[in-house]
Amino acid sequence: MADDVRAPELARRLGLRDLTLFNIVAVLSIRWIATSAAAGPSSLLFWALAALLFLIPQGLAVSELAARYPEPGGIYPWAKRAFGEGHGFLCGWCYWVNNVLYYPNLLISTAAIATYVIGKGSSGLGSDWHYVLAMTLAMLWGAVWVNVIGVGTGRWLQNAGAIGAALPGLGLVILAIHAAFTRPWANPITAASLVPDFANLSALNLWATIAFAFAGLELSAVMAGEVRDPVRTLPRAILLAAPVILALYIIGTWAMLVLVPVGQINVVSGFIQAVEAGAAAAGAQLVWVAPVTALLYVVGNLGGVGAWLTGPARVAFVIGLDRYFPKGFGRIHPKWRTPYVAILVQAGLATVFLFVSVLGKGTTVERAYLVILDTMLLVYFIPYLYLFTAYLIFTGREPTPSARGVKRVAVGVSGLLLVLFAMAMAVTPPSDTPSVAIFELKVVGGALAFLVLGGALYWRAVRKATPR
Repeated sequence: MADDVRAPELARRLGLRDLTLFNIVAVLSIRWIATSAAAGPSSLLFWALAALLFLIPQGLAVSELAARYPEPGGIYPWAKRAFGEGHGFLCGWCYWVNNVLYYPNLLISTAAIATYVIGKGSSGLGSDWHYVLAMTLAMLWGAVWVNVIGVGTGRWLQNAGAIGAALPGLGLVILAIHAAFTRPWANPITAASLVPDFANLSALNLWATIAFAFAGLELSAVMAGEVRDPVRTLPRAILLAAPVILALYIIGTWAMLVLVPVGQINVVSGFIQAVEAGAAAAGAQLVWVAPVTALLYVVGNLGGVGAWLTGPARVAFVIGLDRYFPKGFGRIHPKWRTPYVAILVQAGLATVFLFVSVLGKGTTVERAYLVILDTMLLVYFIPYLYLFTAYLIFTGREPTPSARGVKRVAVGVSGLLLVLFAMAMAVTPPSDTPSVAIFELKVVGGALAFLVLGGALYWRAVRKATPR
């Protein structure tokens, strides 16, 4: 169906620096540091295990596939090559649709953190839906505008976002190092405290969460059509970004544990909480540190929104070229050479869900929205099953020195097993859930509903293209 469609040329504006920073902003999110630190020192070992079993396999698999097939859409054409048109569409559909719900959640939390920039962090402004809605819409459509007018312009938002994500982490670490040598640690870290309780369900849930805090390296491959020399640039950018991401997650978690007692860590604003504690301990003259850190955090999240807005839109763009989505998705702007229709549709749907999430607070709408979020976690993992399976298939057919023998099998199988484990955790209800059966029915049934919807779109497109 796609063979007779010629893909329009996208502008190749992204170099090694841009793509390395793109990887950092796509994966690194400071909010995961508070989530992990709230679980105590054992989360440090979880970070190391997640890196070994998921980050490294993911980086190797994406690097290998990107070097072999540097095509626009990344994970979508890889799945299509390995399994055929139907599976390719399913992979691309799941990758695209789950991101529509990602922006509202990230931007709502960003709007709350932004109140610390103006000294209103404890005022309750972050819970005022008038402020939250206005701020979130402004940030979303600002990121849309920047990315529609060109990848050459949009890359600066992503580049600034990467710096905005990394600098607060470095600042937190510096404050923690000062505190570590001048006062007792908020949480003593001993050999015994580092050992997780693997029999504890909440600990296993945390491990799944931490593992997928590393997800997103495949996003840069989606941009292959706009990368200069993608065969060399894509793997090198992953190799440069992955150690930075791992170091900031592990050292940042350690810094949180040094500065704030576990029982007092707020999983939403815990990062700013730790910065305030560290700055106060270092001296009254550092009162400016928390607002500046909050500003950098906001910039980092905006860059993350830009990355996850523009990347999945490229998947929708390629699916549009294949005529499984309406053909408008395959259009590029005549002046800016960007897939503007795909970007605008994605942002429009995100806006709808934003209104639902904000205006539905305290109603049955909110409860329905939360069920959809749980459902989307399950849908989110499906493209990674395709990623690691495609890696095993392609490297099995034509092994390379970097993907051969035991190493190849270890990379593919490790990634697959951890993804399956995370999917199992996604359908495992919290301990205070009134009805386990109803929770699982909603989450699994919701995921199946999204798959059926995607299947219906695919069937309609195939039927429309079949000669009568």
